[in-house]
Parts: sequence; structure tokens; C-alpha cells
Amino acid sequence: MINRRDFLTGLAVTAIAIRTARASAVNYRQTSIPLWSGAAPGGGGPSGSAILSAKGALSNIAVPALTVLTPEHANGHAVLIAAGGGYKRIQMASEAWPAAQWLTARGYTAYILSYRLPHEGWGGGNLVSLQDAQRALRIIRQREQHLSVLGFSAGGHLLGLAITRPDFASYSPQDQLDSRPAYADGAALIYPIITLEKPWSHTSTHRLLVGPHASAADNAAWSVQNFVNAHTPPVFLVQALDDPIASPDNTLIMSAACRKAAVPVEMYRYATGGHGFAMGRAGTATMEWPGHYQTWLEGRM
Repeated sequence: MINRRDFLTGLAVTAIAIRTARASAVNYRQTSIPLWSGAAPGGGGPSGSAILSAKGALSNIAVPALTVLTPEHANGHAVLIAAGGGYKRIQMASEAWPAAQWLTARGYTAYILSYRLPHEGWGGGNLVSLQDAQRALRIIRQREQHLSVLGFSAGGHLLGLAITRPDFASYSPQDQLDSRPAYADGAALIYPIITLEKPWSHTSTHRLLVGPHASAADNAAWSVQNFVNAHTPPVFLVQALDDPIASPDNTLIMSAACRKAAVPVEMYRYATGGHGFAMGRAGTATMEWPGHYQTWLEGRM
């Protein structure tokens, strides 16, 4: 029997799909996979159904899950998508769904992550989003031949941590699946939050994960660049130089960390585009990045 909270969350996600659907000759099958077979690690969390804002941002996420879009002619490569929202909400309509539809039109199976938000009363505190990302990687790994990740803004921070810390035990094993590794074959991070260290500690990501009075050690422990090593998969970076939220230094910091560790890195920086341009903002050069991304993806096969 379907759980009521699962059903209501599914309704919210389906509403996003309806709002953002585009005319396309490509057919895909949509399914949903809950991340946890029982209660999520640590328990707690919000009650009731997920809340979808007028702009398609999701919050009050009681049941973290993967929404899977499988194209009719899947090419064997899956992409885990995490949209941003400063860990306050998840920008499904503006980021996750356009990216998923772009991917399925090219034969990639898209997995959209509805991850728990730290401020929504979860017992796991600031670890809950990372727990969900690691669990999602494990679930997808047992289903797909190739797996890369695509993260926007705070979603880029989340997936950046996940792919640079595959062996970090963010939760106690819940079942046999948690004995599997949580890793990806590549990571595309789009206008990401990379560092929480000063002087880049002004973001919502910093405020919600470590707090305004965090120590230098805490800031460093949540900064992606500090965990890049020789085992980090290839990285693809995109940002606009006029980004008012994620300092353009973020992509430079991540690129430098990758080069230092001899990790292949490809970076595209545009003069204008701001923040939140998703698959490209009309009238700016950010419209070019998906084409470069497609070439990069083909190299992950």
C-alpha cells in the first residue's frame, strides 16, 4: 500500500513536471524511488506533503526520493541531478527539470534528487543532504553502467562533497545497499558553492550548514576543494563572472584544487549571466555551456 507522504510528494513532483514540460519527440518513462526503505537516518523531519512554490521550488520534503526519467532509447549513462536553493529549498522547475529533459532528449537517464533540507527538523542535522546524496549514488550504481552528477549552486556544493568524499560515513549502514561505494565517473558543477571559508562565508549554504559563528575548522570541513584528491573523478565547471551569489572565485578555487591533484578539469566562465541561469540565460553566452557539456559527457562513456 502506498504511503500517504510518498503519494503527496509524488503529486508535488508531478506538478513540477507538468509545469515545465516541453514539446519533444523524445518519450521517457517517469518513476520514483524512495531513498530509504524505512525512516531516514536520525529520524525527525517535517510532516505533511511537500510544498511547491509558485516558481516551482520544493520544500517541506518529508520523503527524500529520486524521480527517474528513462528515455525510450537509453544510452547506458545516468546523470544524478541536484538543483540549488541554498539548502532552503530545491529549484526543481527552473533547474532540475529543464536539465533532466535536456538529458533525456539525448539518451541519458536522469535521476532528480529530492534531498532533505537541514533546517526542516531532521535528527541528522546538517548531514542530511549529504546522506541523501550518498544513498542516491549507491542506488543508481546498482542500476546503471555509467554515472555522472550534475549540480547547480548549492546542489553543486552537495554533489561536490559527495564525489570528493565517497568513503565518508555520513550515516550508519541501513541495509545491504550501504556496503556499496558511493562514487561517480564525473561531476558537472554549475555556478557551484565550493568553499565555505572566509572571505566567502556570506552564502545561505554557509549559514544553514555551519552557522554564522562557525570556526575555521568547521568552514574547512564543509569546503569541497579541501577533499579533492587523485581519486576525484573528472570535473566540469561553469560560472558567470557577474554571479552575485556564488563568488566567481568558487570555480577558480575548484579548478586549482583539481589541477593540484592532477584531476582532469574543464572550465567555462562567461562575462554575464548572473546566478541561476540553469541551461543558459537567453541573451548571454551562458547559452553555450550545454553544448560543451554534451561533448564532455560523451567522454565519460
